[in-house]
Order: sequence, then structure tokens, then C-alpha cells
Amino acid sequence: MQQLYRQHLEHLCSLYARALESTNFDAVAIHSGSLQYYFADDRSVPFQAFGHFLNWLPVNRPDQLLLISTEAAPHYFQILPQDFWHDQHIENEPWWADAWTLTRLSGIDELRGKLPTNRLCYLGENRDLAAALGLESEAVNPSQLVRYLDYHRAFKTAYELTQLRQANRLAMTGHEAAKSGFLAGRSEFDIHMAYLSACRLLEDETPYTNIVAVNEKAATLHYQFKRKAAPEKSKVLLIDAGARVNGYCSDITRTWIENGTLAVFSALRDGIENLTLQLVSKARPDTNYLSLHMAALNGITDLLLSLEICQGSKDELMTRQLPQLFMPHGVGHLLGIQVHDVGGHQQDVAGTLQSPPSHSRALRNTRKLEPDMVFTIEPGCYFIPLLLEPERNSDRGKMINWMLVDELYPLGGIRIEDNVRVTRDEPENLTRNPHPD
Repeated sequence: MQQLYRQHLEHLCSLYARALESTNFDAVAIHSGSLQYYFADDRSVPFQAFGHFLNWLPVNRPDQLLLISTEAAPHYFQILPQDFWHDQHIENEPWWADAWTLTRLSGIDELRGKLPTNRLCYLGENRDLAAALGLESEAVNPSQLVRYLDYHRAFKTAYELTQLRQANRLAMTGHEAAKSGFLAGRSEFDIHMAYLSACRLLEDETPYTNIVAVNEKAATLHYQFKRKAAPEKSKVLLIDAGARVNGYCSDITRTWIENGTLAVFSALRDGIENLTLQLVSKARPDTNYLSLHMAALNGITDLLLSLEICQGSKDELMTRQLPQLFMPHGVGHLLGIQVHDVGGHQQDVAGTLQSPPSHSRALRNTRKLEPDMVFTIEPGCYFIPLLLEPERNSDRGKMINWMLVDELYPLGGIRIEDNVRVTRDEPENLTRNPHPD
């Protein structure tokens, strides 16, 4: 680990040197972020460090600061407040701590006078801190620098890939526990707790709020609740849950069905599973991610027709955007320190954007695939009354088998999501068969 981390830091030092060359700055102060508080309360919102900070250092703590300079080694100003209300200790594990020049301070205000005064910029959320450090507004999150760094976050070093593989292995431990809980007829709450327990994670330590949707709730794409009462009959579980290792995230979705569930839904679930694997196999260099999304829509259309959920010609369904009624989200997104990682629409370091097409506005990634990019592939098919019911009496709605849809509504929907790395050859499925570290 230590060697991989050292190589990762060398890569970042080189990357930042190139990024700073195109600006008026020689050094950058990267702030982890500050605690935020609930309105009219003294209780803080769960903290998550700034992504570009975590890219350097696996310390998810507020008011930490890194100084990255073209003229000196990376410097970590570790802030350890004198505080008897909270435990402020940070475990400086040798594998990362030994790579840094480290200065301990008891407060963020002690930074003044310890940073260079010329040609310094600031990355982070706290503009008041930047002003207190004597920086002008143009030195706060300079757009040219941010665009350069955001673009390169898509490419992962060997160290980062190791963390992502471990995050996938950990999450799959939780998914197996969740599956067992579902098959035992447990509630959404109990399934959620089984996942956390198997991963040995607190809820605040997960990269996002787990989606644990039983039966019809699987049709709510970002379903946020956890019903505590077990359903009379558990037919479907859609669980979208990940894990975080040293700041790096996994994002995995599985859909499980109980024996005896409607045969067409079971066939649809198998079809989505196969579609996911087909799309993963297409994740090759020089492929545009938009083509994967279009392949997903094509695959959904084939399933809708073959299972007689819709009727008509494939061309007509695609032209009239029928598959988007059943899969309204994009087929995936960049993945790394953030679950929906930065730079998904960015085409170059200058910040040129390629927006998603008008028929799929929710698509989060329009990049050309290159080696060591990591992203999700997550086709789905859902029976969402909010989208389907307005079409019941429309011309487009005549292509939908409403008698079958009415039977499918109580089952919610299906999503299968894997995490994928592009290589120069076969793609690496980090979720199912990661390369050994």
C-alpha cells in the first residue's frame, strides 16, 4: 500500500505542476471543508471532505489543509483543536503520513503567516477562510485550475484502483446480507441494518444513503425511507448501496425476487442482468459513453417488445422515446471519490462541455472512454405511475400493454449496477471479478 500511495502522490504532484503552469499561481491550498450546522441548532451536518482534498489524503475531517507547491514537497497542516467535547484525534497511519511534511496546529486561524503570500490560490468551500489568508477573490477556486483537475479525476492510479476494488468487495458483503434478509421476509429497515452490520459501517460512513426498496417502492429511483414493518409478502428487493474505503466509493445495485413472482417480471430481471453484462463488455477505449447509453435504450426496447410489455416496431418505440418512460435515468456515471464524480460532461482540460442529448437529459457522462476511467453501468426498467399514467390515453400510450403494466406496478422495478474500469483490453468489472491487488 505504501509504495502505491507514494506513486499516487508522485502522479498528483506532476499533475498539479502541469495544472499550475497554465495559471498565474505557483501553489494551491486545498481545504478539506468546514462543519455546517442545522438551522437554529448547534448540531452539525455529517461532514464529507472536499473531493480534491481526499484525492491527496485519506483524512475525512474538517478544517484540514494541504499546501501543494511547484517548489516544495506536499505539506499537510493538521488541525487538532483543543476540545473536550469531541475526540479530535487523527490516526496518522505510517503508509500515508510518512509521505508528508506535517505541521500540527490547534486551530485553523494559526495558518496565517505559515503559507506563501505570493501566487497562492485556494480550493475549497470556505471563502471567508481564503480571505483571512489574504487571498483575493480571483485566487479562490480559479476556474482554469478546477476544470483541469476535474477532468483528470476520471483517470485512476493503481493506488486508487486498489481502494475501489476493496470498496466493491466490502459492499458485496453487505449485498449478500441484504439478500438473505429479504428472502427471510425482513423489513426495509432490517435489511438496511443487515447491510451496515455486514460491512461494519455506520450510516454516515457510507458514500450515499442506501436505497432499500421492497415491492412497489422499487419504482422510486432514489427511494429514501426504510419501512420498519415487514410487508405481508416480500416479492421484490431493489437495493442500491455502496461502501467507502480511504475516501473511494463503490456504487452497486442489485434486484432480487422471491420465487413465484410474476413470470414476466422474473424474465425482465434476467434480461436486465444480461444487458448489464453486455454493456460492460462494450466499455472499450475510444467508445463514447453516450453509445453505451443508446445500447441500453436499445436493449430495454428489445425487452419491452419480447415480453409484450409494449407493442409495435422497435424503430417506432425508439423514435417515440418509449424506453425512456421505463428507464428515465442515464445508464451510469463517473465514479471515484464522489459517487457521481466530477467532469462527466467535460471533454477536455479547458472545460468544453458536451451536454446529454435532449431525449436523455439525466445522463451524467458524455466522455470518450479511455484506460483507467472508472464508472457505473446500471440499466433499469421501472413501472412508475407518474411517468406512465399520463400516457394511458395518448397516442404513444397505445403502444403499451396496460393490462400487463397494471400487474407490474406492485413490483416496482429493476436495476442492476456494476462498477467498471476501462483497460487497454478487456474491461475490468470491479464488482464481479476485480483483478487481484
